Amino acid sequence: MAFKLNVNGKIHTADVDPETPLLWTLRDTLGILGPKYGCGVAQCGACTVHVNGEPIRSCVTPVSAVEGKITTIEGVGANPVGKRVQQAWMDLDVAQCGYCQPGQIMSATALLTSNPKPTDADIDEAMSGNICRCATYTRIRAAIKRASGQSEA
Repeated sequence: MAFKLNVNGKIHTADVDPETPLLWTLRDTLGILGPKYGCGVAQCGACTVHVNGEPIRSCVTPVSAVEGKITTIEGVGANPVGKRVQQAWMDLDVAQCGYCQPGQIMSATALLTSNPKPTDADIDEAMSGNICRCATYTRIRAAIKRASGQSEA
């Protein structure tokens, strides 16, 4: 079955089974490689993308369930908040191995879009579904604070 998907502002057609996870449609069919496979059960956050501005786990979301605009790490910088988050990540050298960082940035961007001045508790809640095996959590928090304008770190 053919699906028309608006990904990062471009319309793509994907001829896939309706139950194919959005992650595999993006990566294998459309060649959009930013969202990563981590766990396949929506627990690690590496596959996080935005659908209509809301973060979702693309590894468990069937392509048939997606309607609207999809934003991946490749397109998040077009959003002013996403651009600030990406800049803060670079300024503070957040990434170590980097594998989880697309999902981390997507979750942080969604947080700051809905809550421009989050508390530490807000950050903990919003980021709790994102695992970083390198444990760069302190730098992730600092980058979110910097992107929100709450810290000079």
